[in-house]
Amino acid sequence: TKVLHLLVEFALEVYWFFMLNGCLYISYDGILEPLGQSQVLSYLEGLSNKRKIYLISFEKSTDREDQFLYNQVRRRIDKADIRWYPLTYHKKPTVIATLWDILHATVLSFWLTLRHDLKIIHARSYVASVSALMLKKFLDVHYIFDMRGFWADERVDGCLWRKDSYLYNISKKLEKSFLLNADVIVSLTHKAVFEMKKFSYLRKKSPNFRVITTCTNLDLFKPKLNNKIENNRPLTVGYVGSIGVWYLFEEALNYYKLIKEIVPNAKLHIINRDGHEYINTCLRNAKINKESVILETRSHSGVVHAMQSMDVGLFIIKPLYSKISSMPTKLGEFLGCGVPCVCNSGVGDMANIVNNSKVGVVLNSFNKSEMRESVVRLLKLIKDPNIEKRCRRAALQYFSLKDGINAYNDIYNSFDAKSR
Repeated sequence: TKVLHLLVEFALEVYWFFMLNGCLYISYDGILEPLGQSQVLSYLEGLSNKRKIYLISFEKSTDREDQFLYNQVRRRIDKADIRWYPLTYHKKPTVIATLWDILHATVLSFWLTLRHDLKIIHARSYVASVSALMLKKFLDVHYIFDMRGFWADERVDGCLWRKDSYLYNISKKLEKSFLLNADVIVSLTHKAVFEMKKFSYLRKKSPNFRVITTCTNLDLFKPKLNNKIENNRPLTVGYVGSIGVWYLFEEALNYYKLIKEIVPNAKLHIINRDGHEYINTCLRNAKINKESVILETRSHSGVVHAMQSMDVGLFIIKPLYSKISSMPTKLGEFLGCGVPCVCNSGVGDMANIVNNSKVGVVLNSFNKSEMRESVVRLLKLIKDPNIEKRCRRAALQYFSLKDGINAYNDIYNSFDAKSR
Protein backbone atom coordinates (compact mmCIF):
# COMPACT_ATOMS: atom_id res chain seq x y z
CA THR A 1 0.00 0.00 0.00
CA LYS A 2 2.85 2.39 0.85
CA VAL A 3 4.57 1.67 -2.46
CA LEU A 4 1.31 2.25 -4.34
CA HIS A 5 0.81 5.53 -2.50
CA LEU A 6 4.33 6.68 -3.46
CA LEU A 7 3.73 5.69 -7.09
CA VAL A 8 0.48 7.71 -7.18
CA GLU A 9 2.27 10.73 -5.69
CA PHE A 10 5.07 10.38 -8.24
CA ALA A 11 2.56 10.09 -11.10
CA LEU A 12 0.80 13.25 -9.90
CA GLU A 13 4.11 15.12 -9.71
CA VAL A 14 4.93 14.08 -13.26
CA TYR A 15 1.45 15.12 -14.43
CA TRP A 16 1.67 18.55 -12.83
CA PHE A 17 5.18 19.07 -14.21
CA PHE A 18 4.17 18.35 -17.78
CA MET A 19 0.51 19.43 -17.85
CA LEU A 20 0.05 22.29 -15.36
CA ASN A 21 1.67 25.68 -15.75
CA GLY A 22 3.45 27.15 -12.74
CA CYS A 23 2.13 30.47 -11.43
CA LEU A 24 3.94 33.61 -10.32
CA TYR A 25 1.88 35.59 -7.80
CA ILE A 26 2.98 39.20 -7.19
CA SER A 27 1.61 41.07 -4.18
CA TYR A 28 2.54 44.58 -3.07
CA ASP A 29 0.83 43.75 0.23
CA GLY A 30 3.00 41.97 2.76
CA ILE A 31 2.26 38.33 3.55
CA LEU A 32 3.32 39.01 7.15
CA GLU A 33 0.41 41.45 7.56
CA PRO A 34 -3.02 40.14 8.65
CA LEU A 35 -4.49 41.09 5.25
CA GLY A 36 -1.75 39.21 3.42
CA GLN A 37 -2.29 36.11 5.52
CA SER A 38 -6.08 36.06 5.07
CA GLN A 39 -6.43 37.40 1.52
CA VAL A 40 -3.29 36.09 -0.18
CA LEU A 41 -1.68 33.21 1.67
CA SER A 42 -4.97 31.46 2.51
CA TYR A 43 -5.79 31.27 -1.21
CA LEU A 44 -2.29 30.23 -2.27
CA GLU A 45 -2.20 27.39 0.28
CA GLY A 46 -5.20 25.88 -1.49
CA LEU A 47 -3.94 26.64 -5.00
CA SER A 48 -0.52 25.11 -4.29
CA ASN A 49 -2.14 21.67 -3.98
CA LYS A 50 -2.41 21.50 -7.75
CA ARG A 51 0.49 23.53 -9.13
CA LYS A 52 3.79 25.13 -8.22
CA ILE A 53 3.33 28.65 -6.83
CA TYR A 54 6.06 31.31 -6.78
CA LEU A 55 5.25 34.27 -4.55
CA ILE A 56 6.78 37.75 -4.57
CA SER A 57 5.65 40.06 -1.76
CA PHE A 58 6.80 43.32 -0.18
CA GLU A 59 7.28 43.17 3.56
CA LYS A 60 7.57 46.05 6.01
CA SER A 61 10.79 46.10 8.04
CA THR A 62 8.90 46.07 11.35
CA ASP A 63 7.07 42.89 10.35
CA ARG A 64 10.28 41.16 9.23
CA GLU A 65 11.90 42.00 12.56
CA ASP A 66 9.13 40.17 14.42
CA GLN A 67 10.86 36.79 14.50
CA PHE A 68 7.88 34.92 15.99
CA LEU A 69 5.55 36.25 13.27
CA TYR A 70 8.08 35.58 10.51
CA ASN A 71 8.68 31.99 11.62
CA GLN A 72 4.96 31.35 11.99
CA VAL A 73 4.20 32.53 8.44
CA ARG A 74 7.31 30.86 7.02
CA ARG A 75 6.13 27.50 8.40
CA ARG A 76 2.77 27.91 6.64
CA ILE A 77 4.48 28.77 3.37
CA ASP A 78 6.97 25.89 3.58
CA LYS A 79 4.20 23.45 4.48
CA ALA A 80 2.34 24.48 1.30
CA ASP A 81 5.60 24.12 -0.70
CA ILE A 82 5.29 27.70 -1.98
CA ARG A 83 8.48 29.38 -3.21
CA TRP A 84 8.47 32.72 -1.38
CA TYR A 85 10.59 35.73 -2.36
CA PRO A 86 9.98 38.47 0.25
CA LEU A 87 11.26 41.87 -0.88
CA THR A 88 11.57 44.93 1.35
CA TYR A 89 8.80 47.52 1.11
CA HIS A 90 10.05 51.11 0.76
CA LYS A 91 7.74 53.94 1.77
CA LYS A 92 9.58 57.27 1.31
CA PRO A 93 9.99 59.29 -0.79
CA THR A 94 6.72 57.90 -2.11
CA VAL A 95 7.17 57.99 -5.90
CA ILE A 96 10.85 57.06 -5.93
CA ALA A 97 10.32 54.32 -3.35
CA THR A 98 7.44 52.79 -5.33
CA LEU A 99 9.41 52.90 -8.60
CA TRP A 100 12.35 51.25 -6.85
CA ASP A 101 10.07 48.48 -5.57
CA ILE A 102 8.56 48.01 -9.04
CA LEU A 103 12.06 47.69 -10.52
CA HIS A 104 13.00 45.02 -7.98
CA ALA A 105 9.78 43.09 -8.61
CA THR A 106 10.15 43.32 -12.39
CA VAL A 107 13.74 42.07 -12.48
CA LEU A 108 12.93 39.19 -10.11
CA SER A 109 9.73 38.39 -12.04
CA PHE A 110 11.56 38.13 -15.36
CA TRP A 111 14.21 35.89 -13.81
CA LEU A 112 11.68 33.56 -12.18
CA THR A 113 9.49 33.39 -15.29
CA LEU A 114 12.41 32.50 -17.56
CA ARG A 115 14.13 30.25 -15.05
CA HIS A 116 11.03 28.13 -14.33
CA ASP A 117 9.19 28.59 -17.64
CA LEU A 118 6.17 30.08 -15.88
CA LYS A 119 3.06 30.75 -17.97
CA ILE A 120 0.68 32.39 -15.47
CA ILE A 121 1.30 35.78 -13.85
CA HIS A 122 -1.21 36.66 -11.14
CA ALA A 123 -0.88 40.30 -10.02
CA ARG A 124 -2.66 41.61 -6.95
CA SER A 125 -3.75 45.23 -7.51
CA TYR A 126 -2.08 48.02 -9.47
CA VAL A 127 1.56 48.29 -8.38
CA ALA A 128 2.13 44.56 -8.86
CA SER A 129 0.44 44.79 -12.25
CA VAL A 130 3.11 47.13 -13.63
CA SER A 131 5.60 44.25 -13.46
CA ALA A 132 3.01 41.76 -14.73
CA LEU A 133 2.13 43.96 -17.71
CA MET A 134 5.78 44.08 -18.78
CA LEU A 135 5.96 40.29 -18.59
CA LYS A 136 2.80 40.10 -20.69
CA LYS A 137 4.30 42.42 -23.31
CA PHE A 138 7.65 40.66 -23.64
CA LEU A 139 7.00 37.02 -22.77
CA ASP A 140 4.39 34.44 -23.73
CA VAL A 141 2.45 34.50 -20.44
CA HIS A 142 -1.14 34.71 -19.25
CA TYR A 143 -1.83 37.77 -17.10
CA ILE A 144 -4.48 37.99 -14.35
CA PHE A 145 -5.29 41.52 -13.16
CA ASP A 146 -6.67 40.92 -9.65
CA MET A 147 -7.66 44.54 -9.23
CA ARG A 148 -9.06 44.55 -5.66
CA GLY A 149 -10.70 47.95 -6.25
CA PHE A 150 -10.39 51.27 -8.07
CA TRP A 151 -6.99 52.08 -6.55
CA ALA A 152 -6.39 55.46 -8.21
CA ASP A 153 -9.88 56.66 -7.30
CA GLU A 154 -9.35 55.44 -3.75
CA ARG A 155 -6.30 57.71 -3.52
CA VAL A 156 -8.47 60.65 -4.57
CA ASP A 157 -11.37 59.72 -2.29
CA GLY A 158 -8.89 59.32 0.56
CA CYS A 159 -7.60 62.86 -0.06
CA LEU A 160 -4.12 61.54 -0.84
CA TRP A 161 -4.16 62.72 -4.47
CA ARG A 162 -5.99 65.40 -6.45
CA LYS A 163 -7.98 64.31 -9.45
CA ASP A 164 -5.98 66.69 -11.67
CA SER A 165 -2.61 65.42 -10.39
CA TYR A 166 -0.10 63.70 -12.66
CA LEU A 167 -0.05 60.67 -10.33
CA TYR A 168 -3.78 60.14 -10.77
CA ASN A 169 -3.62 60.58 -14.54
CA ILE A 170 -0.68 58.19 -14.90
CA SER A 171 -2.42 55.62 -12.70
CA LYS A 172 -5.63 55.81 -14.74
CA LYS A 173 -3.61 55.31 -17.95
CA LEU A 174 -1.97 52.28 -16.39
CA GLU A 175 -5.40 51.04 -15.31
CA LYS A 176 -6.53 51.26 -18.93
CA SER A 177 -3.51 49.20 -20.03
CA PHE A 178 -4.16 46.62 -17.33
CA LEU A 179 -7.81 46.25 -18.30
CA LEU A 180 -7.06 46.05 -22.04
CA ASN A 181 -4.18 43.58 -21.76
CA ALA A 182 -5.26 41.25 -18.97
CA ASP A 183 -6.41 37.78 -19.97
CA VAL A 184 -8.70 37.77 -16.93
CA ILE A 185 -9.84 40.67 -14.74
CA VAL A 186 -10.87 39.70 -11.21
CA SER A 187 -13.20 42.09 -9.39
CA LEU A 188 -14.44 41.96 -5.82
CA THR A 189 -17.94 43.16 -6.74
CA HIS A 190 -20.55 42.95 -9.47
CA LYS A 191 -21.15 46.69 -9.19
CA ALA A 192 -17.53 47.39 -10.14
CA VAL A 193 -17.85 45.18 -13.23
CA PHE A 194 -21.03 47.01 -14.23
CA GLU A 195 -19.17 50.32 -13.84
CA MET A 196 -16.13 49.20 -15.84
CA LYS A 197 -18.26 48.02 -18.74
CA LYS A 198 -19.29 51.67 -19.12
CA PHE A 199 -15.67 52.82 -19.60
CA SER A 200 -15.42 54.26 -23.13
CA TYR A 201 -12.41 52.15 -24.12
CA LEU A 202 -14.15 48.92 -23.01
CA ARG A 203 -17.55 49.46 -24.62
CA LYS A 204 -16.59 47.65 -27.81
CA LYS A 205 -14.41 45.11 -26.04
CA SER A 206 -15.39 41.94 -24.23
CA PRO A 207 -13.00 41.66 -21.27
CA ASN A 208 -13.04 38.41 -19.35
CA PHE A 209 -14.40 39.60 -15.99
CA ARG A 210 -14.67 37.27 -12.99
CA VAL A 211 -16.14 38.27 -9.64
CA ILE A 212 -14.36 36.67 -6.68
CA THR A 213 -15.11 38.47 -3.46
CA THR A 214 -12.99 38.74 -0.28
CA CYS A 215 -13.35 35.18 0.91
CA THR A 216 -13.17 33.88 4.47
CA ASN A 217 -11.85 30.67 5.96
CA LEU A 218 -15.18 29.41 7.24
CA ASP A 219 -13.57 26.41 8.91
CA LEU A 220 -11.99 29.00 11.21
CA PHE A 221 -14.68 31.69 11.36
CA LYS A 222 -17.62 29.63 12.57
CA PRO A 223 -20.24 29.93 15.33
CA LYS A 224 -19.40 28.98 18.87
CA LEU A 225 -21.89 26.68 20.57
CA ASN A 226 -24.00 27.88 23.50
CA ASN A 227 -22.86 31.46 23.30
CA LYS A 228 -25.97 33.56 22.95
CA ILE A 229 -27.50 36.48 24.83
CA GLU A 230 -29.58 34.11 26.98
CA ASN A 231 -26.38 32.93 28.69
CA ASN A 232 -26.60 35.79 31.20
CA ARG A 233 -24.16 38.12 29.48
CA PRO A 234 -24.82 41.59 28.14
CA LEU A 235 -25.53 42.24 24.49
CA THR A 236 -22.14 42.78 22.83
CA VAL A 237 -21.67 45.08 19.82
CA GLY A 238 -18.45 44.29 17.97
CA TYR A 239 -16.27 46.72 16.05
CA VAL A 240 -13.32 44.96 14.43
CA GLY A 241 -10.49 46.52 12.42
CA SER A 242 -9.59 49.93 11.06
CA ILE A 243 -11.03 53.26 12.19
CA GLY A 244 -9.19 55.42 9.64
CA VAL A 245 -9.72 56.99 6.19
CA TRP A 246 -12.63 54.88 4.90
CA TYR A 247 -14.55 54.35 8.15
CA LEU A 248 -17.09 56.62 9.82
CA PHE A 249 -16.11 55.68 13.35
CA GLU A 250 -17.96 58.52 15.07
CA GLU A 251 -21.19 57.51 13.33
CA ALA A 252 -20.61 53.94 14.51
CA LEU A 253 -20.27 55.21 18.10
CA ASN A 254 -23.50 57.19 17.71
CA TYR A 255 -25.22 54.01 16.59
CA TYR A 256 -23.94 52.17 19.65
CA LYS A 257 -25.29 54.96 21.88
CA LEU A 258 -28.73 54.48 20.31
CA ILE A 259 -28.54 50.77 21.13
CA LYS A 260 -27.70 51.63 24.75
CA GLU A 261 -30.81 53.81 25.00
CA ILE A 262 -32.84 50.62 24.62
CA VAL A 263 -30.36 48.12 26.11
CA PRO A 264 -28.53 50.08 28.86
CA ASN A 265 -26.07 47.31 29.73
CA ALA A 266 -24.95 46.75 26.10
CA LYS A 267 -21.17 46.43 25.71
CA LEU A 268 -18.96 47.71 22.88
CA HIS A 269 -16.04 45.40 22.06
CA ILE A 270 -13.45 47.13 19.84
CA ILE A 271 -10.56 45.19 18.32
CA ASN A 272 -8.03 47.46 16.65
CA ARG A 273 -4.32 47.28 15.93
CA ASP A 274 -2.90 50.80 16.10
CA GLY A 275 -5.58 53.45 16.62
CA HIS A 276 -6.20 53.25 20.36
CA GLU A 277 -5.32 56.87 21.12
CA TYR A 278 -7.78 58.18 18.52
CA ILE A 279 -10.43 55.67 19.68
CA ASN A 280 -10.14 56.83 23.29
CA THR A 281 -10.47 60.46 22.16
CA CYS A 282 -13.63 59.61 20.20
CA LEU A 283 -15.06 57.72 23.18
CA ARG A 284 -14.51 60.76 25.42
CA ASN A 285 -16.04 63.12 22.86
CA ALA A 286 -19.06 60.84 22.51
CA LYS A 287 -19.39 60.69 26.31
CA ILE A 288 -19.34 56.90 26.30
CA ASN A 289 -18.47 55.38 29.67
CA LYS A 290 -15.24 53.39 29.35
CA GLU A 291 -16.60 50.76 31.68
CA SER A 292 -18.97 49.66 28.90
CA VAL A 293 -16.15 49.38 26.35
CA ILE A 294 -13.52 46.69 25.77
CA LEU A 295 -10.64 48.00 23.63
CA GLU A 296 -7.86 45.60 22.70
CA THR A 297 -5.51 44.23 20.05
CA ARG A 298 -5.77 40.55 19.16
CA SER A 299 -4.01 38.03 16.95
CA HIS A 300 -5.80 36.56 13.93
CA SER A 301 -7.01 33.56 15.96
CA GLY A 302 -7.91 35.89 18.82
CA VAL A 303 -10.18 37.86 16.50
CA VAL A 304 -12.09 34.66 15.72
CA HIS A 305 -12.71 33.92 19.40
CA ALA A 306 -13.80 37.51 20.03
CA MET A 307 -16.22 37.56 17.08
CA GLN A 308 -17.81 34.34 18.29
CA SER A 309 -18.78 36.14 21.50
CA MET A 310 -20.31 39.16 19.75
CA ASP A 311 -24.01 39.59 19.04
CA VAL A 312 -23.78 42.33 16.40
CA GLY A 313 -21.03 43.40 14.00
CA LEU A 314 -20.94 47.17 13.43
CA PHE A 315 -19.06 49.01 10.66
CA ILE A 316 -19.96 52.11 8.66
CA ILE A 317 -17.92 52.92 5.55
CA LYS A 318 -17.82 56.18 3.60
CA PRO A 319 -20.07 55.61 0.55
CA LEU A 320 -17.62 57.09 -1.98
CA TYR A 321 -17.27 56.34 -5.71
CA SER A 322 -14.25 54.08 -5.27
CA LYS A 323 -16.07 52.00 -2.66
CA ILE A 324 -18.40 50.45 -5.25
CA SER A 325 -15.48 48.12 -5.96
CA SER A 326 -14.86 47.18 -2.30
CA MET A 327 -16.03 44.35 -0.10
CA PRO A 328 -14.95 44.45 3.56
CA THR A 329 -13.41 41.19 4.74
CA LYS A 330 -15.09 41.53 8.12
CA LEU A 331 -18.58 41.02 6.64
CA GLY A 332 -17.78 37.43 5.68
CA GLU A 333 -16.01 36.88 9.00
CA PHE A 334 -18.94 38.12 11.10
CA LEU A 335 -21.48 36.17 9.08
CA GLY A 336 -19.30 33.06 9.23
CA CYS A 337 -19.45 33.31 13.03
CA GLY A 338 -23.24 33.59 12.84
CA VAL A 339 -23.23 37.29 13.77
CA PRO A 340 -25.65 39.74 12.02
CA CYS A 341 -24.24 43.09 10.91
CA VAL A 342 -25.04 46.78 10.84
CA CYS A 343 -23.56 48.42 7.74
CA ASN A 344 -24.45 51.03 5.12
CA SER A 345 -25.36 51.19 1.45
CA GLY A 346 -23.09 52.51 -1.31
CA VAL A 347 -20.28 50.01 -0.70
CA GLY A 348 -19.90 47.27 -3.32
CA ASP A 349 -22.48 44.49 -3.20
CA MET A 350 -22.68 44.62 0.59
CA ALA A 351 -26.19 46.07 0.93
CA ASN A 352 -27.65 43.55 -1.53
CA ILE A 353 -26.11 40.61 0.34
CA VAL A 354 -27.25 41.79 3.78
CA ASN A 355 -30.76 42.76 2.68
CA ASN A 356 -31.43 39.76 0.44
CA SER A 357 -30.14 37.28 3.01
CA LYS A 358 -31.86 39.09 5.93
CA VAL A 359 -28.66 38.99 8.00
CA GLY A 360 -28.49 42.54 9.31
CA VAL A 361 -29.49 46.16 8.97
CA VAL A 362 -28.41 48.46 6.14
CA LEU A 363 -28.36 52.23 6.70
CA ASN A 364 -29.25 54.37 3.70
CA SER A 365 -28.51 57.60 5.58
CA PHE A 366 -27.12 58.65 8.94
CA ASN A 367 -29.94 60.81 10.25
CA LYS A 368 -30.89 60.00 13.80
CA SER A 369 -34.48 59.00 13.14
CA GLU A 370 -33.55 56.37 10.56
CA MET A 371 -30.76 55.05 12.76
CA ARG A 372 -33.07 54.82 15.79
CA GLU A 373 -35.72 53.00 13.73
CA SER A 374 -33.07 50.56 12.45
CA VAL A 375 -31.98 49.81 16.03
CA VAL A 376 -35.49 48.55 16.79
CA ARG A 377 -35.35 46.28 13.73
CA LEU A 378 -31.88 45.10 14.68
CA LEU A 379 -32.84 44.12 18.23
CA LYS A 380 -35.80 42.20 16.86
CA LEU A 381 -33.57 40.51 14.29
CA ILE A 382 -30.98 39.23 16.75
CA LYS A 383 -33.73 37.55 18.79
CA ASP A 384 -34.78 35.55 15.72
CA PRO A 385 -33.93 31.91 16.57
CA ASN A 386 -32.83 31.32 12.94
CA ILE A 387 -30.53 34.33 12.59
CA GLU A 388 -27.31 32.42 13.29
CA LYS A 389 -28.13 29.78 10.69
CA ARG A 390 -29.09 32.47 8.16
CA CYS A 391 -25.81 34.31 8.72
CA ARG A 392 -23.83 31.12 8.33
CA ARG A 393 -25.72 30.19 5.18
CA ALA A 394 -25.05 33.63 3.65
CA ALA A 395 -21.35 33.30 4.50
CA LEU A 396 -21.16 29.93 2.77
CA GLN A 397 -22.99 31.30 -0.26
CA TYR A 398 -20.95 34.48 -0.75
CA PHE A 399 -17.66 34.27 1.16
CA SER A 400 -16.43 30.68 1.14
CA LEU A 401 -12.64 30.43 0.82
CA LYS A 402 -13.05 26.99 -0.76
CA ASP A 403 -15.26 28.49 -3.47
CA GLY A 404 -12.73 31.28 -4.01
CA ILE A 405 -9.89 28.80 -4.43
CA ASN A 406 -12.00 26.77 -6.87
CA ALA A 407 -12.76 29.92 -8.86
CA TYR A 408 -9.05 30.78 -9.19
CA ASN A 409 -8.28 27.16 -10.06
CA ASP A 410 -10.84 27.36 -12.87
CA ILE A 411 -9.04 30.43 -14.25
CA TYR A 412 -5.64 28.75 -14.04
CA ASN A 413 -6.98 25.57 -15.64
CA SER A 414 -8.41 27.54 -18.56
CA PHE A 415 -4.88 28.79 -19.28
CA ASP A 416 -3.53 25.22 -19.13
CA ALA A 417 -6.04 24.19 -21.79
CA LYS A 418 -4.95 27.07 -24.07
CA SER A 419 -1.27 26.20 -23.68
CA ARG A 420 -1.70 22.58 -24.73
